[in-house]
Amino acid sequence: MARKHKSPRRQGREKAFQVLYGMHFYPQPDMVHMMRSFDHFIAEHNGDLSTGDGFALALIQGVLENLPQLDTAIAAHCKNWRLERIGKIELTVLRLSLFELLYREDVPDKVALNEGIELAKKFGDQRSGGFVNGILDAIVHDREQSAGDSDR
Repeated sequence: MARKHKSPRRQGREKAFQVLYGMHFYPQPDMVHMMRSFDHFIAEHNGDLSTGDGFALALIQGVLENLPQLDTAIAAHCKNWRLERIGKIELTVLRLSLFELLYREDVPDKVALNEGIELAKKFGDQRSGGFVNGILDAIVHDREQSAGDSDR
């Protein structure tokens, strides 16, 4: 059976996810820690990660620069869940996907949503995909409603 090659952007998302997930274990994640983690991550893979690295770096930087806004949006759509109660994997995927939804005009909403669900399924447990899908779908729905309201 022929092996499918991942797109550069999918590879970049996976790298970004892994670096951002690792940042949960720093007391105060910042750009210095992120760059150290990113460089270490690439070195661990013997430089075999050139595809998608620029995209990964842009995603990581974007998530860290917009973290308060991302967390506010996630918290607003997590009924009966505080951010501290969300698993680190799911929270990382939500932050990454939401950054793409809100700040990356070159990424269609459907792609950001689907890629987030795929990351959650790959790195999380059997319920992660559904949880991430529910939160992201609610955010997209609210955003579409707000856009519709402002058109009137």
